[in-house]
Amino acid sequence: MDLKIRQVDDFEVTGDGTAAAWRDIAWEPLVRVGEGKSQWATKTKVMWSATGLYFLVDCEDQKLTCTMTQDGDDIFREDVVEIFLWPDEGQPIYFEYELSPLDVELPILVSNNGGDFYGWLPWHYVGPRRVRHATATRGGPKASGGEVTGWSAEFFIPFTLLTGMGNTPPQPGSRWRANIYRIDYDAQPCSHWAWCPDTGANFHKFREFGTLQFE
Repeated sequence: MDLKIRQVDDFEVTGDGTAAAWRDIAWEPLVRVGEGKSQWATKTKVMWSATGLYFLVDCEDQKLTCTMTQDGDDIFREDVVEIFLWPDEGQPIYFEYELSPLDVELPILVSNNGGDFYGWLPWHYVGPRRVRHATATRGGPKASGGEVTGWSAEFFIPFTLLTGMGNTPPQPGSRWRANIYRIDYDAQPCSHWAWCPDTGANFHKFREFGTLQFE
């Protein structure tokens, strides 16, 4: 699965995707995978600039099943969206970014040796190396257990954060392997969605990722 992404000028993220740059970008659906039964619509938009990648993920929902408030916590155990970036296919190393409805983040670099993997938190994660992120809700409060009709996550991943990874920063014509996910814990088993569903609910099957094409 391939997605051509447009280059734009940098802008501020607000969590609700109201920036003018998003207006002409088409939504890409995420497909439900795994055993969960929730049917909430989930979709995403992606763009890039000279300095980084922009993501917008929109999630229909009924309740914000999330309690964690500390960045770096295991937020994947609650409602969350996740982005995986694998710029260089010659290295089994990729970047994972997670954001909860409460705007709590988890950025990690993952070294995956044949399924044996672990995540490393970034060093000197400040200033221009830090991800800019925000979330917003519809129909209810942005609070743990909040009853809503949906929520959205918007964030900017700077290329300088990925310094040292191959094929970074990209140029027009570059191709990066990637995937975009959502997990919802309103019911058990939890429900999973993926932009490239070839991975199924195993989000770390990085060789099954789709491809971002930088225009």
